[in-house]
Amino acid sequence: MPVSLYKPKVHFYFEQKGFSLENRNQLKRFIEGIFAKEKKRLSHINYIFCSDKRLLEINRQFLNHDFYTDIIAFDLSEGRETEAEIYISIDRVRENSESLRYSFKSELHRVIFHGALHLCGYKDKKRSDIDKMRERESFYLSKYGINGI
Repeated sequence: MPVSLYKPKVHFYFEQKGFSLENRNQLKRFIEGIFAKEKKRLSHINYIFCSDKRLLEINRQFLNHDFYTDIIAFDLSEGRETEAEIYISIDRVRENSESLRYSFKSELHRVIFHGALHLCGYKDKKRSDIDKMRERESFYLSKYGINGI
């Protein structure tokens, strides 16, 4: 049996019991493909899935923000290759999916891709930037086979 030489550049960590991702290896490769398509070099990304409480602590400690959010991305790059940690609140994603009437799966993948796109240089402060970010999120969701956001 041949040994695979593929070493993933994307890693997933789960702080909440009972939560996991489907098709992890496929998703890892797809995220790596986002970086290739956006012409950004990727060293590695750690995605950490956690609770609202944990993400609020991180938001307060590192960003001096006292509010809930669905995602925080820390770009740890020192050279030309992207290195990062992305924290995603499963609680917030679930609540947002319900209030927006999207499936949890589509909202979760939107947020996962959103983090990658931030690291590729996309912003979301101005209306024009938000529109461009949403367009790219939708593009990658469609390419990944998730529709209905």
